[in-house]
Amino acid sequence: MSAEPRINDRIRVPEVRLVGPNGEQVGIVPIAKALELARESDLDLVEVAPTARPPVAKLMDYGKFKYESAMKAREARKNQAHTVIKEIKLRPKIDPHDYETKKGHVVRFLKAGDKVKVTIMFRGREQSRPELGFRLLQRLADDVEELGFVESRPKQDGRNMIMVIGPHKKKAEAKAERAASRGQDAAPGTV
Repeated sequence: MSAEPRINDRIRVPEVRLVGPNGEQVGIVPIAKALELARESDLDLVEVAPTARPPVAKLMDYGKFKYESAMKAREARKNQAHTVIKEIKLRPKIDPHDYETKKGHVVRFLKAGDKVKVTIMFRGREQSRPELGFRLLQRLADDVEELGFVESRPKQDGRNMIMVIGPHKKKAEAKAERAASRGQDAAPGTV
């Protein structure tokens, strides 16, 4: 069964509840009369509620209706924010400066509204000390607590330990906030 509504001669019921072109209720009319009214007003008879008893049909310009609904769907897709998962890889014996750099990346990703997958890679004897990786992940989670929350707790996956941090702000909110701050930065320079 197609998602397209039935129009004009494709409507195969004896009578319909007819709605006029301006949304006014015409009432329950035989299908032949409804089709005749549609032809007279140079509009299409479109079945808008096929499951109702009797089905509801509306007089409208179907081509225009289809175009407008396609434009609305396109606009909704354009404004939709895609959730991206960024990944940061660490080692258990990371240098303090390197840790700060990686933490800066995590902060930047969370501010942009992206999720961050933090992976700690263990090599050789480091695999026998998973608590080092767990402590490092806990420290990172505590450091970025105001920007994000731990979405999935640290868990060992073979030679790696993985944790996912989600942002407190949605992607769309972060985008709007960035645009607003750019607008404020540009305003003082225009004088």
